[in-house]
Amino acid sequence: MLPLSGRPLVRPLKDLAFPGLEACYKPAMQADLPPRPTSFSLSPVVNKDVSHEPLPKDWPHAPVHRLSEHGTYLVTAGTLHKERLLNSPVKLDLMERLLLSLSHRHHWHPEAWAVMSNHYHFVALGAPDSTPMQEFLREFHSRSAIELTQLDGVEDRKVWWNFRDTRLTHQYSYLARLKYVHQNPVKHGLVAMANQYRWCSAAWFERMASAAQVKTIYSFKIDRVIVEDDF
Repeated sequence: MLPLSGRPLVRPLKDLAFPGLEACYKPAMQADLPPRPTSFSLSPVVNKDVSHEPLPKDWPHAPVHRLSEHGTYLVTAGTLHKERLLNSPVKLDLMERLLLSLSHRHHWHPEAWAVMSNHYHFVALGAPDSTPMQEFLREFHSRSAIELTQLDGVEDRKVWWNFRDTRLTHQYSYLARLKYVHQNPVKHGLVAMANQYRWCSAAWFERMASAAQVKTIYSFKIDRVIVEDDF
């Protein structure tokens, strides 16, 4: 609304004068700003050698619980003379970390695993780009043997004696062997409940799978499952 004179009742902000206002706010505004750079040079990049760092533990995604058209395998391997070379938490951590990380790198999906002091089992599903299982196991056994011998301060020691990879082609056989591997620490008397054993998949499986899946898998009878497991 304009007065009779035709001039606005409210004066523009630019015409208002507030003595001392700028002086009051300017120091505070400047205090909130970052310091003015003295130069435009970048800090040097520090190159870190990670070639000798341990692989991260790549936890697999949720279990699939179905056979893969690209291959589903149960793998078992034991140490030479069944010697208990994995005789400390550090060594068991090393083996489990290598197994999970190299499985991820070679595009195999672990569904169940158990690492004990002188052997291991795992069940894994293949993918279109999975490397051949024997190539994956060759790197796994080589890497783990080198690191284990370094931990023990020995040289030229053979760690792994042999392995068996069995392709699973029947759903019932596959699901029963999942339970067998999940529960393997109980079979060997290491724990009363498989999820109490740190170096197997039972706790991961019970956390990641649905209650119905856990109930189904654990309902399978495994007393007649034939797995090389004389360790």
